[in-house]
Amino acid sequence: MQPLLSPPGPSDSLTAIAQWVAEVLRDRIVKGDYPPGARLVERRISAELDLSRTPVREALKLLHQDGLIEISRNKGAQVLQFGADEALALFEVIAALESLAAERLAQTITPAQLDRLEDLHAQMLTFHKIGNHTDYFDTNSEIHDFVVMECGNPIISDTHRRLIARARRGRFLAIMRPDRLAQAVAEHEALMEALRRRDGAAAAEIWRQHLRHTGQTLAEVLAAGEVPAA
Repeated sequence: MQPLLSPPGPSDSLTAIAQWVAEVLRDRIVKGDYPPGARLVERRISAELDLSRTPVREALKLLHQDGLIEISRNKGAQVLQFGADEALALFEVIAALESLAAERLAQTITPAQLDRLEDLHAQMLTFHKIGNHTDYFDTNSEIHDFVVMECGNPIISDTHRRLIARARRGRFLAIMRPDRLAQAVAEHEALMEALRRRDGAAAAEIWRQHLRHTGQTLAEVLAAGEVPAA
């Protein structure tokens, strides 16, 4: 996951402040601080963040566009939960996009790009070893984002950006299962090996299976009712 935007300053525009608020709330939804069904109350959020309600209201609209919340006249803003079938469908698309990105990146990767991925991969393994799931997830997400952003196809990047908010919450839930976490770490290592060899076909297949496995695990979690609710 990309680091949170810097806190807004007094001269920042309404748009910039709203984007910052949306990023803060988005991260909380992904990490489960706001579970499915939780209400996001404008006045509470504005008081906590020491902001007027206007940028908070605009931020909620951005989260609604992401598909993370629903906004109704009676209940206000509430965090959405999607079902097992939708999880499988979502990750089928994410897997196709990210596998194509991995294939393209493997074929064109520069020494500087590979060095950056090596650094991120090493950080991720360290967080995994010490059991720091939050920083593991954030670094893991940064790797996924780097592959997409550096693949050289802006249409992949743009399409991915419109889908990834909901997928991130699913990926966070999936890594809570120890068996899936161990499998995911091995798949990340396999991707790195394919990138080091500049093997596009291998990178694509590894990444496709990696995302499909995540979708399957998420579907199992949702079907079993393992997601905490508000």
